Amino acid sequence: MTMLPETPAKGLIFDMDGTIVDNMRYHDDAWEVWYRKYGLPFERATFSARTAGMAISDIIGPHFPGADAAELDRLGEEKEELYREVYGPLVKPLGGLIDLLDRARDHSVPMAVGTAAAPPNIALILDTLSLRQRFATIVSPSQGYPGKPHPDMFLAAAERMGVAPADCIVFEDAPNGVEAARRAGMRAVAVLTMLPAAAFTAFDNVIASVDDYARLDGHPALRFA
Repeated sequence: MTMLPETPAKGLIFDMDGTIVDNMRYHDDAWEVWYRKYGLPFERATFSARTAGMAISDIIGPHFPGADAAELDRLGEEKEELYREVYGPLVKPLGGLIDLLDRARDHSVPMAVGTAAAPPNIALILDTLSLRQRFATIVSPSQGYPGKPHPDMFLAAAERMGVAPADCIVFEDAPNGVEAARRAGMRAVAVLTMLPAAAFTAFDNVIASVDDYARLDGHPALRFA
């Protein structure tokens, strides 16, 4: 399908970690502690780029092939508790985000969140920032959807908003998420909190790469005709 990068969006879908907030280093800190606890090697330099957007059970599962779903949930929650303890007092929105949300709201453009985060992590970010009410829907693997790069969460978000996939723009900080958007037939903005713009050059659905949402001011796709 041909992407039309300048066509005004009719729906926005935001990843959360690294996209609504700049928090991936704190996830990495928690993962490093968790991996060391279980005597597993941890490659910090590549970990987030490889795993961001995946369901946590898909990250942990290969290390514990005999574990059932309940055990994987327990192991995953150990890591998430470490993350929330450290990042909880530091939550703040990425620069320019609130202005973009305001403009979309003022033009009646629906918005959604599509994130691999667990419900308590979603609550930490969206409720601390009083953003939950801004979004028409929130989609996550806890609802039975596979993690990224599968497109299912983004497609579900578009369906719930009543917007065609081609009319959505996804905001993502990770290659897995941009690939999920591509598979869903959606354009993407690469948010450079974790990786440089060069990490996204192979994706033909990326219409912009920014480290601050204010840099999107004036972009034709976000004028919301």
